[in-house]
Amino acid sequence: MRTLYFDCFSGISGDMVIGALLDAGGDPQNLVEELKKLHFEDEYELAWKKVVKNGITSTKFDVILKNDSNMHTHHHDHEHTHHHEHHHDHEHTHDHVHEHIHTHEHSHDHHHGHGHDHHSHDHDHHHHHSHRAYKDIVKMIEESELALEVKEIALKIFKKIGEAEGLIHGLPLEKVHFHEVGAVDSIIDIVGTAILLQQLEITTIKSSSVPVGTGKIHIDHGIYPVPAPATLEILKGVPIEQSDIRFELTTPTGAGIISVLTDEFCSFPSMKVRAIGYGAGTKTFKDRPNVLRVIIGE
Repeated sequence: MRTLYFDCFSGISGDMVIGALLDAGGDPQNLVEELKKLHFEDEYELAWKKVVKNGITSTKFDVILKNDSNMHTHHHDHEHTHHHEHHHDHEHTHDHVHEHIHTHEHSHDHHHGHGHDHHSHDHDHHHHHSHRAYKDIVKMIEESELALEVKEIALKIFKKIGEAEGLIHGLPLEKVHFHEVGAVDSIIDIVGTAILLQQLEITTIKSSSVPVGTGKIHIDHGIYPVPAPATLEILKGVPIEQSDIRFELTTPTGAGIISVLTDEFCSFPSMKVRAIGYGAGTKTFKDRPNVLRVIIGE
């Protein structure tokens, strides 16, 4: 029995989960190949790199959206390291950064802010150019050649998030268009999580309580309290931890993953530790590492 424990001391987002699972021994090339089974790889590139967050080496996972002549990268970091495809990330603002494909090394000179930050914590940025309806995402997953278990996990997570969005906005599930979750990077974060869990042969998932942050965020509908309404709805039944960090620590995608997959919320379980992984978030806090830790053991 292989148990995975999510130690969410700094919250959880989709890209942090993928980063942590890769850091704990997940195979990134296999992930790339498996995700091709969704048949939309012309819309994105994947990147991962080691970064140091407040003294902790962790893996930063990024989804880089290809959009005509521009590349939209939705996770920005200030560590100046190369991706495997020569792509720089910088997080100097909360604005979406358009990085022109031809600039490579100099992409940080081309910041065009949109004047809004979707999610102040900037874990998961979902840009409105890639809205997808819930039913389209379901069809895409169901018609793919992914393993049955991977499909089931991904569909459960999307359903959980879709129902929450629908409830908040007063829409039936089939009418839900995801602004936050329909973007390419969320599909990759959710399906990618399912792929890596199967690859790592995880049988049981446990988690700490989940800090959500505090303050306010700007989303499509205006200024909202943290946690955002959909995130809070998704986290019903999940122990939430108070946090004084004025950012959105847990995103809807992170909330969906943790609420659907966790068998038990508890303090650190008794186990023989086999692997440890750290997945980096985007923001850097001055007094704590913004990472998600996963511990795999028996």
